[in-house]
Amino acid sequence: METRGQTGDAVWMKSLSSCINQMKSEGYTEDFQVTKDGLTTYSEEMFYKPDQVHVVNYYRFEGESDPGDNSILYVVETDDGRKGTLVDAYGAYSDTDVSKFIVQVQEIQKQIKTS
Repeated sequence: METRGQTGDAVWMKSLSSCINQMKSEGYTEDFQVTKDGLTTYSEEMFYKPDQVHVVNYYRFEGESDPGDNSILYVVETDDGRKGTLVDAYGAYSDTDVSKFIVQVQEIQKQIKTS
C-alpha cells in the first residue's frame, strides 16, 4: 500500500474499505464507475468526459498474498461539483475501460496528508 508520508494516526489508510469510509466522511459520497458513455454514478444520471473530471488523490493497495487483491482508489471531483470515488484493480486484473479513461484525465493530483 502506498502511504504517502503518513503519520502514525492515519490508520484509515490500511485497507481499501477504511479508506473509502474516510473519503465518504470527507464528502466524497458518490460511487463512480466508467461506462462506454463516460464516468457516471451507479444511478447513471450524469455522464462525464475525461476533461470534466479531476482526480484529487489516489491510493494504491497491494494484496499480501493474492495479486487479485491489488487495487487503486481514485478520489474524484467533477466540474459540476460531484465528489466521490472510483475503484479499479491494477496490473493484470485492471479494467481496461477505467484505465483508458484515467489516462485521458488531465488533472491528477497526489495530495500528501501529514496528519
